[in-house]
Amino acid sequence: MPVALILSSFVAASRIGGGAQQYVLAAHRIDPVLAPTVLFGRSPATGSTGDVTAPDVLRRMLAEIEADAVFGEVDLIITGYFAEPEQVEIAAGLLERVRAAASKPPVILVDPIMGDDPKGLYVQPEVAALVADRLTPLGDWITPNLWELGRLAGGTIADAEAAVAAVRRLGRRAVVTSVPGGEGGIGLLYCDADEAVLFTHQRLAHAPNGTGDLVTASFGAGLVEGLTPLAAAERAARVAALTVQTALEWGVMDLPIVALAEQLTAPSADVRIERL
Repeated sequence: MPVALILSSFVAASRIGGGAQQYVLAAHRIDPVLAPTVLFGRSPATGSTGDVTAPDVLRRMLAEIEADAVFGEVDLIITGYFAEPEQVEIAAGLLERVRAAASKPPVILVDPIMGDDPKGLYVQPEVAALVADRLTPLGDWITPNLWELGRLAGGTIADAEAAVAAVRRLGRRAVVTSVPGGEGGIGLLYCDADEAVLFTHQRLAHAPNGTGDLVTASFGAGLVEGLTPLAAAERAARVAALTVQTALEWGVMDLPIVALAEQLTAPSADVRIERL
């Protein structure tokens, strides 16, 4: 069975962060190993404060995971939310060690979680700087939202064309979420050195938090399963459209990842596909 290592947040009662990504990966028969960087009972959006995983604790946790030989078996690594600069340094060191030691290097996805629109930056500036300077160069792919892409590229980005230009300036391969497209559309931008494709669905008035986490996990699962990156991105876009629409129809506050587990591998939601 494939194995994925996640370094991100754990929120017990909300389907966001690394805790939600566990369920997505499990639906694809990928065994998730989560090293939480913070521990919350419910979403921080509700006012929950939670606790930060102390760097020494995180370091020991990863050492014990490594002692069980997980690093030699891991097929996918996802980095997400970090609360302290030292956590980012620990994660960067881990990525460097795993990539150097593995006979078959894992796919590394860096989700540069720093902020969003309209809230702006919601991590420490030092964390954001290290995520940009230390983690982003270590990823095979980055999966920022549109605001985070602007932060990485050094400017505000308003549309898909500007997003493509920003990704190309960074010299990274990217899957970018929350990209506007068409009349009232929003979606996912796939961009590598050769092509850029925008997958959009209708923007809804209220969407649950966690779609970026969902997209990153779904995209990573596709790469592990052997899909082409473009096909993995298209499926992730359909998964996001499916879960958001279902949450609206059911009147629930969280993405119904567990209830839709069987559909995550072959989502039927429609998306508009535009080659840029």
